[in-house]
Amino acid sequence: MVSQEPLVKKADIETAYQTLKDVVTHTPLQYDEYLSQKYQCEVYLKREDLQKVRSFKLRGAYYAISCLPKEQAQKGVVCASAGNHAQGVAYTAQKMDIPATIFMPTTTPQQKISQVEFFGKGKVDVRLVGDTFDASAKEAKRFAKEMQQVFIAPFDDHAIIAGQGTLAVEMQADLVKESRQADYVFAAIGGGGLISGIATYLKEKSPVTKIIGVEPSGAACMSEALKRNQVISLDTIDKFVDGAAVKQAGAKTLSHVQAYVDEVTLIPEGRVCTTILELYTKQAIVAEPAGALSVAALEYYKDSIKGKTVVCVISGGNNDIHRMQEIEERSLMFEGLKHYFVINFPQRPGALREFVTEVLGPDDDITKFEYTKRVNRGSGPVVIGILLKNRQDYDSMLQRLEQFDSNYIDLSQNQSLYTLLV
Repeated sequence: MVSQEPLVKKADIETAYQTLKDVVTHTPLQYDEYLSQKYQCEVYLKREDLQKVRSFKLRGAYYAISCLPKEQAQKGVVCASAGNHAQGVAYTAQKMDIPATIFMPTTTPQQKISQVEFFGKGKVDVRLVGDTFDASAKEAKRFAKEMQQVFIAPFDDHAIIAGQGTLAVEMQADLVKESRQADYVFAAIGGGGLISGIATYLKEKSPVTKIIGVEPSGAACMSEALKRNQVISLDTIDKFVDGAAVKQAGAKTLSHVQAYVDEVTLIPEGRVCTTILELYTKQAIVAEPAGALSVAALEYYKDSIKGKTVVCVISGGNNDIHRMQEIEERSLMFEGLKHYFVINFPQRPGALREFVTEVLGPDDDITKFEYTKRVNRGSGPVVIGILLKNRQDYDSMLQRLEQFDSNYIDLSQNQSLYTLLV
């Protein structure tokens, strides 16, 4: 069951704000005309992607370390992270002139390792241990205990929650300047530190504001914990939304979510991809997958938020440009425009022309075609990718495909085959 530990209070967050106000960037609360028109409401974006380390994680990391006794901090701190938390700890170590040992999985991209080393400026020792975050975190905690150094938790810590909550202090002050009150605030959930801090502050400052936590469908650790009224560890997760791909929420953060958060909603990873592309093409915002979660949720609340004032927290902008092809692919598949099949083609001249003429629509396109010829058979399997112009054309295309090959395989229905062949 959830532990009955004392919750962070609004006063704790205001104390954290006084510590951080001259350290972190007071990120803008921007009115977004495109989203406001699209959803017929007033949408504001809290731009934590413009923070010094391009995510909100600096707030919690800096405040947690600043709360340590000076003698303890000088011994050094330890953390485990594959991304934003590591950068926040590294930046803090450099600013406070203390050593930090940061454990990262061996699978961490070099770009992220380089960023951590850049922010640390010689104060950071990066150690690559284990293939997963869990393995890396286990070694980090062992090392911290052995060296008598403090392990800086990524989310399940009172000081971390208070630090992340300073985002809401800025947000509320900026809303007051606009003579507005938020009806809805949407923010991502990974382990729950961000949503805990935001909800704690706003529920005391603006009780009428509905706080919506947003999780990726493939890593719904907080939703499952809420269902069972206790912290649980997921067996497997989809790591695509890496900033929120957490197997186990925190006990402290679960208590805060139960106390202050109105709803937790799940968003498919494909919808997140569509939102990333939309933010980039329409508003020139480069959001990482976790940073786009809050905006992605608007599509599922469009009836509720009409005419309301809505704030979405863009929690981070550390998106690897090399992922854009995968992001576009996932988006097209989620939108029902891109499909992959295994189709048996007759081994005779003109078979492909027949397929294009009789199965594809006039505006459809072939994006992938891999044909394995079987000399001892009358037909051979083809892995084929089809891009539709309109998703409404899918059913009629399938009917024509059935006539061409009644034994075709839709790879969207078989994840193992999709992974192997595509």
